[in-house]
Amino acid sequence: MSITKKTDSKSRRPKAVKQSASQRKWAIGFIVAAVAIWVFYTYIMVHLPDGAQTIVQNWFPPTALNEAMVWVIAALGLNIVVGYAGLLDLGFVAFWAIGGYTAGWFMSSFFRQVNIHILSTSPKVVPGMHISFWGVIFIGGLICAFFGLIIGAPTLRLKSDYLALVTLGFGEIIPQFFVNGSNIGGFNLTNGTQGISPVDNIGVPGRSLSPFDFSWKFFIFVLLTAFMVFMSLRLRTGRLGRAWLAIREDELAASMMGVPLMRTKLSAYAVGAFSGGVGGVAYATHVGGVFADRFNFSISIILLAMVVLGGMGNVWGVMVGALLLAWINSTGLPAFGDLVNNTFHTTINFPSYNFLLFGGALVLMMLFRREGLIPESRLKAILHEDDESAPEIGGAE
Repeated sequence: MSITKKTDSKSRRPKAVKQSASQRKWAIGFIVAAVAIWVFYTYIMVHLPDGAQTIVQNWFPPTALNEAMVWVIAALGLNIVVGYAGLLDLGFVAFWAIGGYTAGWFMSSFFRQVNIHILSTSPKVVPGMHISFWGVIFIGGLICAFFGLIIGAPTLRLKSDYLALVTLGFGEIIPQFFVNGSNIGGFNLTNGTQGISPVDNIGVPGRSLSPFDFSWKFFIFVLLTAFMVFMSLRLRTGRLGRAWLAIREDELAASMMGVPLMRTKLSAYAVGAFSGGVGGVAYATHVGGVFADRFNFSISIILLAMVVLGGMGNVWGVMVGALLLAWINSTGLPAFGDLVNNTFHTTINFPSYNFLLFGGALVLMMLFRREGLIPESRLKAILHEDDESAPEIGGAE
């Protein structure tokens, strides 16, 4: 028996090494593809005529590309909760907000009572807490993971609609806490609706980035996205990822097979929250501050739409859904509205119809392609299992 065990363990090693290499390959491939796209974008912007440059700037501005990367980071985190573990979360904006305020607390002059500088680009004479962006990224992720455990402990005992309602409640409570956090026992923790601004610039070796240095920020956000892609793929093929998938497909069967339900669900919630925190810190540095009124319920719905539209459980599908909806929401609808209004001399506010568009898209997806644009093969087989067996049942009757 011992010989068999040794043989099995040795036979598993090449497969594990091969999977790890494949995951690194995909992450590196994503970085190469993103850099190639940026180089091509920069090249055509230099060589296009002025009129064509204006059109490209209106439809594909550099800031929209950077913001889209932030949406991808957060959507990948929600995909772990919803797509891998099958836990419907309608309050993911809470972790986005916590991550954003982490950047506001540790990368600004907000707490003027102290003077802490750790590898920061800010001059040491400036009061406040000024920690390097690279450190705050992990601090924000860890804080969000901690709050994910706290929120998930009482929440994840529920199922289905009840879980969705409770997460929705937390998604509303936490942003409201930041809105009203300017006076907590006489202490200003969040600065209320005024928010915390500005936050420190992102620093790279040898230079400090200005708020408008889009190229460097794009590469940094691409690097963070690649890290989340690698982590998502790595976790999915591991023991923990297989436990998440088992819970998603049949919680009772997973429990009978020895999967610790509560601990496994909490791990999914914590990992997803970590990604949401990273996205929140990146977003705060992208806009140059953190403002409570921006963390509303619509962010949770848009992130959920990205996951469902792209393909729950499929990393690449979620990325496509996130990039597509982020572009439509920030640039596509306004640019299309300007085109229509200028052509037909109308005054229609197209961006105000974004939720009508997203809601209609979700309805159509649920009716005709429940698995998403780029489906996960395992989920697609489950969703279409009844479709394949329906003719046989009909014939038997």
